[in-house]
Amino acid sequence: MHPPDDTIISFEAAAKLRDLVIREPQETAVAYTHPIDTQVFHIRMASTAGKREAASLLLRKMYGWRGYDVDPETTHAPNRITLYAETGGATVGTMSLCLDDPSLGLPADENFRDKLDELRAQGRLLCEPSRLAIDKDVSKRVFAALIHISYIYAHNIHGYSDYIIEVNPRHVMFYKRMLGFRDFGGERPCSRVGAPAVLLRLELDYMGEQIQRFGGQMEQAPGERTFYPYFFPLRDEPGITGRLIQGRD
Repeated sequence: MHPPDDTIISFEAAAKLRDLVIREPQETAVAYTHPIDTQVFHIRMASTAGKREAASLLLRKMYGWRGYDVDPETTHAPNRITLYAETGGATVGTMSLCLDDPSLGLPADENFRDKLDELRAQGRLLCEPSRLAIDKDVSKRVFAALIHISYIYAHNIHGYSDYIIEVNPRHVMFYKRMLGFRDFGGERPCSRVGAPAVLLRLELDYMGEQIQRFGGQMEQAPGERTFYPYFFPLRDEPGITGRLIQGRD
């Protein structure tokens, strides 16, 4: 059992996510034994080697069936945090966030260093969400929660200005439609996963505006097709920020 202060935030699931980036084939999917709309999810930071390994296992599971190579990340980079979602003792979602560092750079530097340097020359502070995996049939709110908490950590606490992200070409429209990412670096081979990648960019000020406008509305935002209604309401940000600062992971 995790102690009470181990959790950044908890919430109940309300709806399944059916169009996320990586999914298992339907014939191999196994439904949860309890109703999805009654699940309680806990978002935590993987602050120990054991927790990071649990997140890596989910990542390898979700990416492996497509034939992608995934670095097991045996060493923990000091400019990277890993968030994970847990329900009923199982890890069902994970993502990492890298903050740009002069000596360490970002994972995307391996394939898009010239494009990232253009932004750095403009004084932009870059961070890179990566290693995102969501287990089958979990809530939209798991995805939204992981992204929202990474935004709070990067923008509100550390003052970073831009997300840059490498995604498979088949997932480009998802990130554009659901979060507002835009084309930035074109398509190139990604040496880390052995597949093509497209570089996208999102200004975090824009994300903040969308959170302020739609956060917490969920199904009560008629006509809004993005994921922003499934982000936390703005009033939850101070508590999340405080727990991140205090190291309650």
